[in-house]
Amino acid sequence: MGRSSLYVCQTCGAQTRQFFGRCSACGSWNSLVEQVVTASDTRRRRPVASAGAAAGAAAGAFGAPLGAADLLQRPRRSESIHTVGERPLQRLGSGYGELDRVLGGGLVPGSLVLVGGDPGIGKSTLLLQSAEAMAARHLVLYVSAEESAQQVKLRWRRLGGAGSQLQLLAETDLELVLQELESLRPAVAIIDSIQALHDGELASAPGSVAQVRECAAALARIAKRQDTALLLVGHVTKEGTLAGPKVLEHLVDAVLTFEGDRFASHRLLRAVKNRFGATHELGVFEMRDRGLVEVTNPSELFLGSDEPSAGTATIVACEGTRALVVELQALVSTTSYASPRRTATGIGTNRLHQILAVLEKHLGLPLSRFDCYLAVAGGLEVEEPAADLGVATAVVASYRDLTLPPGTVLVGELGLGGQLRPVGQLELRLQEAARLGFRRAVVPKGSGLGPMAAGIDLQLLEAGTVAEALVLALGVNPADDRA
Repeated sequence: MGRSSLYVCQTCGAQTRQFFGRCSACGSWNSLVEQVVTASDTRRRRPVASAGAAAGAAAGAFGAPLGAADLLQRPRRSESIHTVGERPLQRLGSGYGELDRVLGGGLVPGSLVLVGGDPGIGKSTLLLQSAEAMAARHLVLYVSAEESAQQVKLRWRRLGGAGSQLQLLAETDLELVLQELESLRPAVAIIDSIQALHDGELASAPGSVAQVRECAAALARIAKRQDTALLLVGHVTKEGTLAGPKVLEHLVDAVLTFEGDRFASHRLLRAVKNRFGATHELGVFEMRDRGLVEVTNPSELFLGSDEPSAGTATIVACEGTRALVVELQALVSTTSYASPRRTATGIGTNRLHQILAVLEKHLGLPLSRFDCYLAVAGGLEVEEPAADLGVATAVVASYRDLTLPPGTVLVGELGLGGQLRPVGQLELRLQEAARLGFRRAVVPKGSGLGPMAAGIDLQLLEAGTVAEALVLALGVNPADDRA
């Protein structure tokens, strides 16, 4: 039996017969891994051709051209889009409102959902708890490819599981997993994890590009055929991206990332891709001794103490349809280096550099001679530009050693000319701030608030430039040296 070596890129799945330090397809370095290919590996399963197709192939082999009559005799497989039948979309509740929010309302039958996250972040805990909740209404199969059945049962008991009909299979062989899915036909199946499954027809090791691609494709075929909602657990690389080829992300219908700080108790669930819902929703959980618990009021996690301090500001960030009140903390101190340090946690560093340049240009603050540190309380990642005004206020307050009056929130995007630009979903942000007891809100001028804003118990302070906004927020002119 002949054997040869094949080098496969772990990033994009490209194959080559010769080793290179850099992949010629995607350009990634040191991503080619050698795989041993035998003669049996090249014999792949092919669909059985029909008699008509075989005859057409034979005719094509002898070079006989096909006429118009032959083409008309071929059966049509396409149809008009108006004649395609429709069926109602019946989503399956996962048992957790936060997970359903990120999925777009629940699991769609026949869909594939890939859940990724750092090791030990709580992926298996979340899916086992969700499987326990769904097993009360549907037939659910949990395939454990990394742990034994006894280990999964110990975690199940620790999480408070009792009296459910959850089906458990501890197996790594893909063929046996497919047989169980075919015979059981569950409504929901969970594979923990896709990197641990092994296809016996491939000579490569489990977790390689070929194994992950073929196992995921086989699972997708059976899930689509029998309308089984499939949840796949995926590993992440040291760079924080999902391990395996990019084709895995294209194959599934939704990609969820489970993230959080190891030193904090809360966990955040986001959707990177979702064919059946939005990709900007956020689910918040808290890790406790009996598993993950939903956080219905996440603003409490990202708010600091009630004691006001210099260099802090409060913003209202939007994650999809959810408004979160978040505290920003800034520290501006004299630098002891030729080049000042700029460090940001939770906000992009380039965004911080841009805001500092606007403040120095339009307010005359010599921030280029000071170190600046910025952090978002609670470890939340804020990417939207609506936090610009809060960042500028926190930096100026720390530079001037000023304290923002309690009960004040700031919402606005900062332009390069120092002007404030309106932001989206302003009414939703103001409603959340009023619900938490805030009394004042500094917003951009001309935001175009609708009639719903008339019932919001907030004092709205409108400003056209960042200088006007800082005067309204801090009560003094930050450009004045006597401040």
